[in-house]
Amino acid sequence: MLKRQGKRLGFCLSDKKRKKLNFLVFAELFRKRGIEVIQIDLTKSLEDQGPFDVIIHKLSDLIVEADQSDSQSQQLLQKFQDYIDSHPRTILLDPLPAMRRLADRFQSYKLIQELQSLDQDNHFCNPPYLELATGNQNEILRQIKEQKLSFPFICKTRVAQGSSSHDMALIFSEDGLRDISLPCVLQSFINHNAVLYKVFVVGQSHFVVKRPSLKNFAIDRKTIFFNSHEVSKPESRSHLTEDMKVSLNSSVPCWTMLRCCYVNRKGVLMELTLVPINQSLHTGAKVPSRMNQPPATS
Repeated sequence: MLKRQGKRLGFCLSDKKRKKLNFLVFAELFRKRGIEVIQIDLTKSLEDQGPFDVIIHKLSDLIVEADQSDSQSQQLLQKFQDYIDSHPRTILLDPLPAMRRLADRFQSYKLIQELQSLDQDNHFCNPPYLELATGNQNEILRQIKEQKLSFPFICKTRVAQGSSSHDMALIFSEDGLRDISLPCVLQSFINHNAVLYKVFVVGQSHFVVKRPSLKNFAIDRKTIFFNSHEVSKPESRSHLTEDMKVSLNSSVPCWTMLRCCYVNRKGVLMELTLVPINQSLHTGAKVPSRMNQPPATS
């Protein structure tokens, strides 16, 4: 084990994410302040690479692979978790169990219900949602009516990580139910003037950026298939967001941030969280679409 000389920060990020974060610049800033920065190799002994005061990681893809019964990914994650368990003073950003919960859209929607339960003034709106694993069109329609979903609604994969998780569909009618790919989660779509607020929660602090989003739709049209990365990135130029005259002067009120911070720390047990929020065109209510770990960039 290396002899400790000052604080040591370990990071476990893919080459792609390191480049997006421009992580070498951050590493140099840490080093100038006397903090040693170590790139962690999960295939080698963490004891030999440590000790670490803080570990920053983005193991979401590895978590998805492990949950899909990939034995190598399972072994790497277990070795990582064993090290964390045996070094309770090491600060981990963020815990693997919390990341697993946010990687599941259905579980994420449940967390939004907790968020709504704190809102005594009804400023939040949590649209009805439904998990679908199997079923024919009649069974799917029965469940939709039972859970009080209304057309149109968004169809997403349950897993919120990986390239395919960004492929979605906007279903407008019963005829569009044949376009659903199971398993998936459904959630009623709320018109929101093509604006998405991304609330980045860091501990008890928060930061807000605005992004383009889906424009308002009437319900009488065919299913729309889209990739969320092509719609909600800063540089996005999509026909699904154009022709919208949107005021970008509005902001998410402070009470929204406070509730996001509360659920983040008490419910999710994570220090770094991203909460995408829309504002309903008709009621003005804030509609958190889910909670997840911040991506490398936004």
